[in-house]
Amino acid sequence: MCINSPGCCETDYLFPLLQGTNVSQNILFPFTTESAISGKPTFSSFLQTVHPNAALIEVIFNIVQHFSWHWIAFLISDNDLGKNGLNLFKKRIKDTEICLGYTQKLNDKTIYSDVLQKIESQGTNIIIVFANEMTAEALIESAIKLNITDKVWIAGDTWSLDEKLRMKKGIENIGTVLGVSQPAVTINGFRDFIYTSKSHNHFDNAEQQKSCNQVCNCNGVSAEDILAVDSSVSFPIYSAVYAIAHALHKTLQCDLGKCNTNMTVYPYMVLKELRNTNFTLLNQSIQFDEDGNPLFGSYSVVFWNHSGGAQEIGFCNVHSSVDCFINGTEIQWYTEGNVPTSLCSEDCPIGYIRDKSDKCCFTCDICPNGTYVNETEDPYKCNNCKETEWSEEGSTSCSLRSVEYIPFTAMESVLIMVWTCVLVGLILAMAVLFAINYNTPVVRSAGGPMCFLILGCLNLCSVSVFFYFGKPTTSFCILRFFPFILFYTVCLACFVVRSFQIVCVFKMSNKFPQFYRWWMKYNGQWLVIAGAFVTQALFLLIGYSYAPPGPYNETLWYPNEIILSCDININETASSMILLSCLCSLCFIFSYMGKDLPKNYNEAKAITFCLLLLIITWIIFAAVYMLYRGKHIQTINALAVLSSLYSFLFWYFLPKCYIIIFQPHKNTQQYFQGLIQNYTKTISQ
Repeated sequence: MCINSPGCCETDYLFPLLQGTNVSQNILFPFTTESAISGKPTFSSFLQTVHPNAALIEVIFNIVQHFSWHWIAFLISDNDLGKNGLNLFKKRIKDTEICLGYTQKLNDKTIYSDVLQKIESQGTNIIIVFANEMTAEALIESAIKLNITDKVWIAGDTWSLDEKLRMKKGIENIGTVLGVSQPAVTINGFRDFIYTSKSHNHFDNAEQQKSCNQVCNCNGVSAEDILAVDSSVSFPIYSAVYAIAHALHKTLQCDLGKCNTNMTVYPYMVLKELRNTNFTLLNQSIQFDEDGNPLFGSYSVVFWNHSGGAQEIGFCNVHSSVDCFINGTEIQWYTEGNVPTSLCSEDCPIGYIRDKSDKCCFTCDICPNGTYVNETEDPYKCNNCKETEWSEEGSTSCSLRSVEYIPFTAMESVLIMVWTCVLVGLILAMAVLFAINYNTPVVRSAGGPMCFLILGCLNLCSVSVFFYFGKPTTSFCILRFFPFILFYTVCLACFVVRSFQIVCVFKMSNKFPQFYRWWMKYNGQWLVIAGAFVTQALFLLIGYSYAPPGPYNETLWYPNEIILSCDININETASSMILLSCLCSLCFIFSYMGKDLPKNYNEAKAITFCLLLLIITWIIFAAVYMLYRGKHIQTINALAVLSSLYSFLFWYFLPKCYIIIFQPHKNTQQYFQGLIQNYTKTISQ
């Protein structure tokens, strides 16, 4: 059995020595905290009366966590005890927000000024010193000399009650010192025992010295020297002696002052009784767990006050789990009442995320529009809002988007639909006027029956306008585009044919008589119109069967709105657009060829002006569409359709209506023949 004193246990040389002896069979240490040997098969007979490193490190961790410190320096003695403590602390903070900014082993060769300067350069304000008393004294004295200020020092139990350091001049300048210690327990009669022991020479008898295996030269140690030793170590030694005494008492079957002196006592018998220890000493139940660690005792949390005392400000029970109470209001911080902070990087502002390079040293990036950060779940990720939600830059939550579309009851909807109805009314009125004057030269020169086809198609095109309003559906989206594209194709085909016919009569009939006769015999104009209609219908049906227009939620242009619109597949409708473009080009070509025809037969100006208005209208719409995608784009689209219809109505049909109504003298056969004769004379000259 070994009962050692504080600081005498260095495992790197003591335990290898014990392994080669029988002493290792039963070891009870009242003052070792070496976790590495606790509960190990190699030291199955190891018991101790103070808690292991793991418990001490857990207490230190609780102090750090209690005050929300994250950036720590950890200094240790260059021995097994220090290395074990550092490893335990690293494991404990692995899944926390606490980081080690600096670690260093301290020994006789350490240049303390370099260590302290590195701590300063790291910006670490919290320094844990897990070292023996001598090393800690050298470190703190160096800090005082170097004028290191504004730090929090956390002392291990080896030097937390060091009176020499507490009374050191300038100690108050280094910052705030907290520590962990064994609580001091008053042992009644201990003082009297020491004085009595020192007043007699117990080892005068040589025979007695031979029988004692702990002969020490203690003649130079006074009673005052012994009593001046840290009182917190008294109870662990006291309880260790009592534990051994109780184990021997039970092993030797002692009762009423008598013991069995005839039995042979083996180490395992004493060990068994030690492990089963259960007695009360100074109101504490002395027991050991299966690893030989004590099931009694606690730690005190102390603060070095300005009076040079180690003031107890809390305690930690460490029996089954560490449970601490710390009264932080009793601490006189160097920061004038506020708890000091220790951070490598300041916490990110609300709405920012950390990069994942390091949990303590990081940069902050703001979450962009449409994302948010959930600080409690994952501070490293910007989460996307749902399609129906939105958020501003740097948000912590999403808000519902407003759903926008143009209802039928909106003012602009009503006005456009009224103008569409006016268009329909004008078309019907012109159709009636043309029907009444069907056999007149003006109606015949305008196209005769073809005029009614154009007016009818314009009327059918106007149906599309009504479906640009209200909440889009698949049927609404189809009817927005299908009638207009299909029947506007017929209108353009009619103008192509009409322009070609006039040019053919006046310029090509003599040059290509065979073609002219074929054109007239087989009604070439109607074949062209029918061909254009059927071709466009096929293009639309094929395109819509693969990718029909449908409702589409526009969410990219406006972060806080969902614009309800219709999605049209450009690739599937490209052929339809190409056909319309070709018809427009042919109209321009034939109109240019007929620019010098008789005035009443010259449709070049009227058709050209209609086409120019058409092209300008859709160029303006395309430009607006590139810059704006709000809900009013539907209104602008409806206006573009309406403008395309009005351009044909006003610039092609309205002048003819004016002649019929207000200039009837120009609507006669004689007037038209006169124009033809003048044209013939002009050509012949």
